[in-house]
Amino acid sequence: MDEDLKRTIRTLGLVSTVGMAMALSIALGAGIGYYLDGFFDTRPWLTLVFLGFGIVAAFRSLYILYKKVKDL
Repeated sequence: MDEDLKRTIRTLGLVSTVGMAMALSIALGAGIGYYLDGFFDTRPWLTLVFLGFGIVAAFRSLYILYKKVKDL
């Protein structure tokens, strides 16, 4: 394989993980918040706080993946 094809395949591999990384970050944040809300009986505040953390983590991972793809 030539280098352009390898670079294209590597880039497509990184880009294909964007949706999964964003969805998992947000779902994990919301899940942790929901669990803690049930444990501390503070509905819906901890769910909203950890949902926000999940959204921030999702955009952070999106930014990191963008930098990796840009450097290829």
